[in-house]
Amino acid sequence: MISTAIRVARVGSAAELAAAALMMLGFPALMLAALVPSVPAFAAAAAVTYVADHYLHRKGSYLVNRLSKVRAGLSIRFLIRELLLILLLARLSLADNLIYYGAVACFIAFYGLQAPHGALVTLIRNRRRMPVATRNVDLKSRIRIPDAPPRFLLNRSAEKMLHLDLAAVVGILVAAETKSSVPGFIGIGVTIFLGCLYVLALMPYVRGSKIPPNAEKVLAAVDDWLREYKPETVLYFSGSKDSAYQVNMWLETMEQLDSRPLVILRERVILANLAPTTAPVICVPGGVHLMNMDLTTVRVALYAANVGKNIHLLRVPTMKHVFIGHGDSDKLASVNPFSKVYDEVWTAGRAGRDRYAIADVGVRDDDIVEVGRPQLAPIQGRQGVPDGRVPTVLYAPTWEGWDGNPGNTSLVLAGENIVKKLIKADPPVRVLYKPHPFTGTVSKEAGAAHQRITALVEKAAAERAADPRFTADTAAQAQAKAELARVEARLAELSGTAGDRGDEAEATRDGVVDLKKHEEVARLRAEWNDAYWRSCGSFEHRVVTGAEPRLYDCFNVSDAMVSDISSVVSDFIASGKPYAVTDSAELGVEEFKRQNTAVRAATILSNSAAELGELLAAVRDPAADPLAEDRKELKEYLLGPDEPTSIEQFNTAVADLALKAETRNLGQESRAAAAGTPGADELSDALSAQPPTTA
Repeated sequence: MISTAIRVARVGSAAELAAAALMMLGFPALMLAALVPSVPAFAAAAAVTYVADHYLHRKGSYLVNRLSKVRAGLSIRFLIRELLLILLLARLSLADNLIYYGAVACFIAFYGLQAPHGALVTLIRNRRRMPVATRNVDLKSRIRIPDAPPRFLLNRSAEKMLHLDLAAVVGILVAAETKSSVPGFIGIGVTIFLGCLYVLALMPYVRGSKIPPNAEKVLAAVDDWLREYKPETVLYFSGSKDSAYQVNMWLETMEQLDSRPLVILRERVILANLAPTTAPVICVPGGVHLMNMDLTTVRVALYAANVGKNIHLLRVPTMKHVFIGHGDSDKLASVNPFSKVYDEVWTAGRAGRDRYAIADVGVRDDDIVEVGRPQLAPIQGRQGVPDGRVPTVLYAPTWEGWDGNPGNTSLVLAGENIVKKLIKADPPVRVLYKPHPFTGTVSKEAGAAHQRITALVEKAAAERAADPRFTADTAAQAQAKAELARVEARLAELSGTAGDRGDEAEATRDGVVDLKKHEEVARLRAEWNDAYWRSCGSFEHRVVTGAEPRLYDCFNVSDAMVSDISSVVSDFIASGKPYAVTDSAELGVEEFKRQNTAVRAATILSNSAAELGELLAAVRDPAADPLAEDRKELKEYLLGPDEPTSIEQFNTAVADLALKAETRNLGQESRAAAAGTPGADELSDALSAQPPTTA
């Protein structure tokens, strides 16, 4: 019942649901208390609405946003409470009392302050919003960017301003109860004084030295840095907040390039969720700003996703454009016909090339280059299960996708069967459940299945903890937890709190990475991962969500995996460990293998998961693993050879394509010089510089 209510109300927890219910019931209670009239009842109901409202805002509840859409927003809720207080005074026969007129005048004046307050906050944010935001780009030496206003002035500013009425409300209630106007006027004075003070505190930040330079100067400074840095290879990305992982997976590869890298993002929300990196990053939300940016030294542009905003860079002819994707799988997205727009498509191994040939979507074989998967370097090979340790099986289903295809994910039809059989396996195994971050965003059924599976794993974990067959080294776990706390404290110290980071402009100014700190953070994250797994028993079932531990860390502590058709399967194959894939669409084993290359060395599961025993047998006894040799061959087919290393293959591909771009550009210049006319690039630049005409 509660879980259903949480889902319907779109709140994150039972506490949020309770706060929402209390706030909704609080206002009718306020009206009833005003009509009775009862000062204590009114005070109690008012306190409930204040606290519940504040809690929901602090949690960023979806419900609060929805209320504003139905004209029950923050300001309206405060105004209703104040009007009901006026009604209470009238019902107490205080309409002729001075405190009544004082209360009316106070709330009119207080709401009069909301307009300049809101205007100042909006103006400050707009003036401090730069046309570009950067990381690891030295703008500090080129333009002056002032400190951000104190965080307490702008963070949830409307809520803070409106809550200043609390002094007046308390004072007026005390005055009504004691029949003395003095407390009321003291409260009124405090509210008006604090409101005026808040407005005055904001005023210095809207002009003069407190605001960053205008867009023209900022863009000129960025171009000046670009001319000095001379980037050669660009990683370009556009997407939603939840897709940030698609660009994050390529950051380490960009850092290892032999050419000078640059990351270009199109959404500020992606920059806010970008993983730490030493590569220079420029976030350019405006298409015109991007098209006017000086990228003349760039020869290779890499694209991790097929999105509409790619056109803003694809139009540049002086660089070669490459689709590198964000995973290698047999999904239809891996053979998107849009890939024809790129000069080359880079795949991990021969399988990617064959997919395009079979799909026949217009991508020529000559334009496909096999470069391996540099991201897979951290994945460790099969080590075997030591005597006495419970084998670990990772269940990592993909999400439901946009098209409603039942074959996308095993969660809905098979997920519970898989987890139940793993939990009940004899001899026992440990279950790690790591769902895709998009799970439940499209399908309610998938979201509900995820919740049920989470409950299954957590219940099984509690039962196993009480099972005398499984004993943990409590001293070692306590030591690991202490180490976790130490590492987390140091990481928090290095990264700083949200209040230390200022706003976008300040982060751009101070965004040049400290290499020593960056290296220390990388070392600490490795220590954190090691301590995390030691802090829980090797037999302990776990639900793993969020950014940490990472998927590849889960690979390394697992002895086998169950998943769906996605890049997760291709990546896991790099480990050489046994794996199973669910045929959720019930195509049949042979047809499933024919359509999906990555499952040709897998145990194929039906929705009943009856075949899981084959996978578990291969885990427990490697000698009885009939698919071991098939996995080795498939690994090379999907991911390319082990030698040369993938990063070496990737760098070679970048260098070769850069040479093609340079050859093309020199040819254009020589042809233009011979003809005595502007080249195609010059004409393109000239046309871009002209203002648009109107009919």
